[in-house]
Amino acid sequence: MKLLVASLLAGCAAAFAPASSRSSGRSSVAVSESVSDLQDLAKKLNPVVSFYDPLDLSGKSFWGTSNEETIGFLRESEVKHGRIAMFAFVGYIVHANGIKFPWPMQLDGTPFPTVSSAPEAWDAISDAAKLQIFAFIGFLEFYREVACEKHYMKGGKIGEFPAFDASVIPGGALNYYDPFGKNKNMSAEQKEAGLRKEINNGRLAMLGIFGFLSEAKIEGSVPALKGIIPHYDGEVMAPLTNSILPHF
Repeated sequence: MKLLVASLLAGCAAAFAPASSRSSGRSSVAVSESVSDLQDLAKKLNPVVSFYDPLDLSGKSFWGTSNEETIGFLRESEVKHGRIAMFAFVGYIVHANGIKFPWPMQLDGTPFPTVSSAPEAWDAISDAAKLQIFAFIGFLEFYREVACEKHYMKGGKIGEFPAFDASVIPGGALNYYDPFGKNKNMSAEQKEAGLRKEINNGRLAMLGIFGFLSEAKIEGSVPALKGIIPHYDGEVMAPLTNSILPHF
């Protein structure tokens, strides 16, 4: 339990560790670090909506950092949450259609639950499995923060995930960021265009998954999904309500 908590806290704290000692020799896609850069990027992402920042987050300086570092943090957060939302959107559809993996969910032979929605699938997972998921996510967060040659708050690549080299994975490297080696042959312009597509798809997925959750909790709140998304009685914003984890 102590290792789990430490890994989660380290993943958060590492984001604000000094990055001056990291190498900056790697060539990278241009990073937008000013409000004017964001405004230019917004026009490329969506010329209709363009720049939209009603809370003026792009004008802030979080936790004593500079405005440029804050913008780097916000951009990385958007890409990261967009990726998670894309996974969640597809996963919700899979569970809503009763599709599940044919192999056991746990080592004791427990199968994946038969449910009608993704939130019910989460509720059916054991606490031990949830702890493993949290620990794995905490490790990935920590590794992303400390292993990149240049941190995203210091002008590094937005959305990059460093490869697990031979020192981490015995016998070879594992690259989550570019597992098929596709990006290494792309030009900087192609990489920028790909990131813009990913940002737009991630934004759409974030709206989509919250649409699913809203309709699941409040039937009719999303008219287009009425009668399609099954009702969920649990608390989508308190995913550990039915667990012993809040009491450890």
